[in-house]
Amino acid sequence: MPEADLRWLREATDQQRTEIHRVVHDVVAAGGAVGYHEPPTRDRISTWLDGVLKQVRNGDAAFVTAVVDGEIQAVGLWRRGGTAVFRHRVEIQQIMAHPSARGLGLGRLVMLGLVDNARTAGFEIAMLGVRGNNHGAIELYESIGFRECGRMPNAIAVGNERWDDVWMYLPLGYPEGTVLNGSREGGLGSSPRRQATT
Repeated sequence: MPEADLRWLREATDQQRTEIHRVVHDVVAAGGAVGYHEPPTRDRISTWLDGVLKQVRNGDAAFVTAVVDGEIQAVGLWRRGGTAVFRHRVEIQQIMAHPSARGLGLGRLVMLGLVDNARTAGFEIAMLGVRGNNHGAIELYESIGFRECGRMPNAIAVGNERWDDVWMYLPLGYPEGTVLNGSREGGLGSSPRRQATT
């Protein structure tokens, strides 16, 4: 089995942009649930990549590629939460491996790299969303330690089909002295179910 190297990008060459586009295009063409209705153009992916890499340089994202035999075969990223109360957490997004590279463990490699990177950077929680019928991805995320924390039925639209939007999270570690009110039974900070009113 060929070896894969993780490479973290702050800038992207034309060749890297072409290889990243190939991954995204071919994953979408094969029916991958990665946020596009149809395979995107190279210009669209290049524009998206510019935005992501700007966030990387600002410390608000990390973008990783898995390189096999000198070519990018998988990608993924995390982005920091946007408002003050969410700046301690990251959302993992766009995890994908080229269809020709399936079976090499690149999805796991990318995910573990992103989790370790976010933990090292001091973030407390990693979260992600996944389409409800993407059972392989859900099993992968669970094997890494992610747990489901919510599900919005029929919230993802693909043509005339609707799929559940499943949210998962992984605690990365909290600073000493952090009060975890959301973990308490009842009382301040907990989230008890409200009784329905008629």
